Amino acid sequence: MDKELFELGLRKRKETLGDKYVTDNLAKADSFNLPFQEAMTEWCWGFGWGDETINPKTRSLMNLTMIAALGKMHEWELHLRGAITNGVTVDEIRSTIHAISIYCGVPQGVECFRIARVVLEELELI
Repeated sequence: MDKELFELGLRKRKETLGDKYVTDNLAKADSFNLPFQEAMTEWCWGFGWGDETINPKTRSLMNLTMIAALGKMHEWELHLRGAITNGVTVDEIRSTIHAISIYCGVPQGVECFRIARVVLEELELI
């Protein structure tokens, strides 16, 4: 493991997903999934999110579309919250879901709108 890349990834992960979420996930890790948590933090968050070429807001928008295409809606909700933290607006979320609907299908767009409504209402953004 590249300790420097892991530390960068840990910082980037916490900035987007929140300290509590990340800390809780790492605290729950055991011998079964700790290697995955470490590798994901180093690779996805350190190598990927640590590359400043793409700003966090744009990266969040990209993630929303890719995760929706995969149909991983638990992760989509998590990354929606992260996107809001990274400055994505309600209008940008709506437009992103429109693109998801066009390229991934209307049922996927309906699911994204359903989840987004819950999150946006909870955060008092709509």
